[in-house]
Amino acid sequence: MRNGGVSFWWQQVGLPSPTDRLDGDATCDVAIVGGGLTGLWTAYHLHEADPTLDIRVLEAEFAGFGASGRNGGWLSSELAGSARTYAEVAGEDGVARLRAALRATVDEVVGIAAREGIEADIVRSGVLTVARSQAQAERLGGELDADAVAQRIRVAGAVAGHYDPDCARVQPARLVGGVARVVRERGVRIHEATRVVRVEPGAAVTERGTVRAPVVLRCLEGFTAGLAGHRRDWLPMNSAIVVTEPLTAAQWREVGWSGQELLGDEAHAYCYAQRTADGRIALGGRGVPYRFGSRTDVDGRTQDWTVESLRSTLTSLFPSLAGIGLDHAWCGVLGVPRDWSASVSYDAATGLGHAGGYVGSGLTATNLAGRTLRDLVLGRDTDLTALPWTGHAVRRWEPEPLRWAGVHALYRLYRAADRREDAGLPRTSRIARVANRVAGR
Repeated sequence: MRNGGVSFWWQQVGLPSPTDRLDGDATCDVAIVGGGLTGLWTAYHLHEADPTLDIRVLEAEFAGFGASGRNGGWLSSELAGSARTYAEVAGEDGVARLRAALRATVDEVVGIAAREGIEADIVRSGVLTVARSQAQAERLGGELDADAVAQRIRVAGAVAGHYDPDCARVQPARLVGGVARVVRERGVRIHEATRVVRVEPGAAVTERGTVRAPVVLRCLEGFTAGLAGHRRDWLPMNSAIVVTEPLTAAQWREVGWSGQELLGDEAHAYCYAQRTADGRIALGGRGVPYRFGSRTDVDGRTQDWTVESLRSTLTSLFPSLAGIGLDHAWCGVLGVPRDWSASVSYDAATGLGHAGGYVGSGLTATNLAGRTLRDLVLGRDTDLTALPWTGHAVRRWEPEPLRWAGVHALYRLYRAADRREDAGLPRTSRIARVANRVAGR
């Protein structure tokens, strides 16, 4: 089994070599820090709106190196943050508008991929969320009983489920690589192997020179903590994935997964999975949630404990797959604000802006955030700039060691709550409610 190598998705298509490194100081109209999907979609939509803009993307490794090329491949309409937090800003109507915008964005991304010739194994297949205990079923409030769930996928112990059609399966590296190709073709320069160390009004300071621009946009998601002055803004939360060897036709019949639905559960320490285009199961979960000092992984390598934990989850869902080989494991980081809610902001006075903090629900949200940043930068007053995540401010995370201790305690509480519910507790465990209050969720 391979561990690391950025991700299985990138190994499938081949790791790109960084190109167009910055060579000394430069100037442009818009400097975008971060070559993941948030930065690339922002560049795409800004160029589409005003092709005269000189736009440069600054990326420490290669475009798509981070979560954009490592995630579970869920192009979903899931809310990137807390409905309660957004409602405090804009009421229930604001939450409904954000939900509707995310649902529409699923079609937006699928449509762009089709128009631009981005082949990313996209299938608009929906997502099946299963409850495997009465407490989970109470939280889920799904419309499917156990038999209806089994007609889609035979998940061991499933008692209820919910099917959401507004979700598509994608191969993440193919998607982000395709978007990078398109923006390059349109004249946007992506300076790879160019690490930004500091952002200030009018400038992005890199290890290879300073890029001066009236507009500087920070789009670093889980890598935000590596930027000077931003260590406690967003916490880099780990998520890990394992991918099996290809299943045989008999194995697919045994698990009953004949469609291309995405699969998730309603546990507090939840999992997420997809049936890949080449006939494997890719399954992810939190594993070790956080590294001390906001450190990030090395080349996607994850801990052996995490791999075994995900193997256990896989065989718990599908006992008939006990002993199946795992071909690859990897991890990445996602950005988690202190209130677990995403934000898109731009200050016209300083020219500084940012987007991110998607708490693991970012594959769709990146495109919506990119279009919102476009409108903010261009001074447009639109439905997007009125969404409740626009201008959303949140306090910083606690300093170490409180940050490390708090996050690890939080996930111990969530796992304890799951154990109590799996043992027969018919309602959501009070332990989980305490954990949610500690988290600020």
